[in-house]
Amino acid sequence: MAMAKVKRAYFCTSCGNETAKWMGRCPACGEWNTITEHIVQKESSSIASRVASVPKAEPRKVQDITSEVTRRIATGNSELDRVLGGGIVPGSLILLGGEPGIGKSTLSLQLALTDNGLHTLYVSGEESAEQIKMRASRIGIRNEECTVFTETLLENIVAQIEEQRPDIVIIDSIQTISTDLVESSPGSVTQVRECAATLLKVAKSSGIAIFIIGHITKDGSIAGPKILEHIVDVVLQFEGDGNHTYRILRGIKNRFGATFEIGVFEMRDSGLREVANPSEILLTHYDEPLAGCSVGAAVDGLRPYLIEVQALVSGAAYGTPQRSATGFDQRRLNMLLAVLEKRVGMKMFQKDVFLNFAGGFKIADTGMDMAIIAAIISSYYDRPLMEGVCCAGEIGLSGEVRPAPRTEQRIMEAARLGFRRIVVSSFAQKGIKTPKGIEVVYIASIEQLPKALF
Repeated sequence: MAMAKVKRAYFCTSCGNETAKWMGRCPACGEWNTITEHIVQKESSSIASRVASVPKAEPRKVQDITSEVTRRIATGNSELDRVLGGGIVPGSLILLGGEPGIGKSTLSLQLALTDNGLHTLYVSGEESAEQIKMRASRIGIRNEECTVFTETLLENIVAQIEEQRPDIVIIDSIQTISTDLVESSPGSVTQVRECAATLLKVAKSSGIAIFIIGHITKDGSIAGPKILEHIVDVVLQFEGDGNHTYRILRGIKNRFGATFEIGVFEMRDSGLREVANPSEILLTHYDEPLAGCSVGAAVDGLRPYLIEVQALVSGAAYGTPQRSATGFDQRRLNMLLAVLEKRVGMKMFQKDVFLNFAGGFKIADTGMDMAIIAAIISSYYDRPLMEGVCCAGEIGLSGEVRPAPRTEQRIMEAARLGFRRIVVSSFAQKGIKTPKGIEVVYIASIEQLPKALF
């Protein structure tokens, strides 16, 4: 029998990029001294013998394939179920990533302790059983079927899964798990990849849903090889500012549903609380109107919500004006300022501009352009906007106001929260049903915006 050669590969410990040889600097991320050598293949059997042992699959025509409706398991957490697309699919492998201390372990432990009638195996490689019990007592134990197992060896974890046959398995975290089949330290690229691949096989063969918690790198991406995100079925990103109490669970990848849904949580002493109506926490009620504040109607997935936009425009004390945006793309902010200067005549090249969103949220919705422009105009002239008015629209380079996606849902949300006027694009006027109690103002260009706001 032919002996296979030992194959070696070189991976970057910072970004997971694979190279054919060792380098001093990673060509992908530019970090120095991060390339490490790992053994990829160490089998003694020939390739032909391995291929012969793999069962063959017969090709079938598309019309002959029978499709079944995917069954989902309700977790008891409505926000998590929303992001997953309606619940957990049995046999799926789900990756949960986020910054340290953002609440990944808290969310996972709450899922395990929720009274949902599911037998959950909580595997921890970072904390002891006593530490988990202290956190469980603070959260509140409601599921008596939850089993805690502190282990870092993958073979022992797989043995416990086969013995207990739980409904859900939670691995906290994948960087602490290792296997004896790979000669490298836990958390290395090879260990993370092999452990994730083994857990995927266990999930698919047994029909058990497995959650794995992953760390992130300095740039905010999932730590470990990029192939880890391709192995799993679902990738969830837990976002938020440690200085604020609100967290967002966002779907990055989902083989069983859409990826545009978000879940909103509030961090409390007793754990994470589901926020069913984000608009109530993202709007600030002032005794009197303030200059530089506006309200925009945003949409994430199928969920509309209103959020407060704060802008500060002041004279540039130095030669180069400052541009700062918290929770928004600064390049798009520069584009909007250039449109204001060109189309409206506002001298923005002499002004410092600072932009912020309430609650520390990050907004990527282009339908918030008009609300951002409204806050900047209000601060520029130091005049508060009319009470009970909000905006929803995208701004083009020529100053035209384009319709925001799901404009009708934004109008309905503004009417539900008691707003009396909303400014939208005139191109979205056809087919929109205006609810009672709110006035819809249609504008076609940015020059018409100040008249609709003041």
